[in-house]
Amino acid sequence: MDAIFDDDYFMKKALQEAEVAFEKGEIPVGAVIVVDNRIIARAHNLTELLNDVTAHAEMQAITAAANFLGGKYLTKCTLYVTLEPCQMCAGALYWSQISTIVYGAKDEQRGCGVMGTTLHPKTVLRGGVLATEASELMKRFFIEKRNLN
Repeated sequence: MDAIFDDDYFMKKALQEAEVAFEKGEIPVGAVIVVDNRIIARAHNLTELLNDVTAHAEMQAITAAANFLGGKYLTKCTLYVTLEPCQMCAGALYWSQISTIVYGAKDEQRGCGVMGTTLHPKTVLRGGVLATEASELMKRFFIEKRNLN
């Protein structure tokens, strides 16, 4: 039965959050945090709505998960996020001691990999899960934004 709860399953949930961000005019990044095959936090970018450059999907998800767990450490948790975390989010994820980060599309300009950001030594990083779907959503967003201006 647990076979349905794989990386693709949870990344689809993160993509649903990214779609919500898209509909709100936010850069379409979505995230979910999972522990024991249970989603404990769902989030998407809210930088425009909150007028806050730190309101990335990952930051929102970290806060929600910490509140759910009643503590600041996210050991034994997995973050699924549609775009490779930026340096800021990777730093917060470092301090949360999250066990695993799974991302969809690679961020060639601002991703933690290209920026050389250090993750917590116990954090496992995997990328490319449903990367095409995540990348296409991002491209569609920016094409629509350009056409509106």
